[in-house]
Amino acid sequence: MGLFKRTPKNLPEFWKTYESLFKETQSKKFNDLIFVVLDTETTGFSFEDDRILSIGAVKIKNESISVQEVFDIYLEQEKFNKETVHVHGLLKNGQRECISEILALEKFLAYVRDAVIVAHHAGFDMGMLNTALVRHGLPKLKNIVLDTGVIYKKTLITSYLVQPKSHYTLDELAEKFSISRKDRHTALGDAYITAVAFLKIISRLKEKKNFSLKYLLR
Repeated sequence: MGLFKRTPKNLPEFWKTYESLFKETQSKKFNDLIFVVLDTETTGFSFEDDRILSIGAVKIKNESISVQEVFDIYLEQEKFNKETVHVHGLLKNGQRECISEILALEKFLAYVRDAVIVAHHAGFDMGMLNTALVRHGLPKLKNIVLDTGVIYKKTLITSYLVQPKSHYTLDELAEKFSISRKDRHTALGDAYITAVAFLKIISRLKEKKNFSLKYLLR
């Protein structure tokens, strides 16, 4: 899958800096945690064949979105899929400034640091990011990951008669929590919608006696 393999000694400095952050013990207090809520726009759904077009992210500190610390980058399109343009609207030769995949990964690692990553249907975004890292001979991300689609179901009262759906779309969460979808299907727009949904979910779950990061990960 990777173009080449690096030895631990040959890993770039930006990866070593990122990795070193996880050697320190993090606070276990929920309010001390920093969350990075992210979304990726891609050429398609294949980890191997498709590529990331853009990465958008926002930070949450003290249960508040830090609007001064947004992450919004666009990648050079080495692959192009005209069938998905109607979703994300990113043309191969558009007017946006684009950077290489490896530079985008370097910038993302500097931004995310050791924060808890939050995403909707996180397995896809993490799969695309990790595949891109491996493609450049780098290890996979080390961050804890939360999926809003999964933790939302913890807010639902279930019974033998009413069971949660297997998954909920971001549009369903936006409708449930009355969140504007004006910038839907842009990476930063979807990251912001996901962040607001995450805060709404957390506000409900904090009423539970056993609420903690460990509870969210169960």
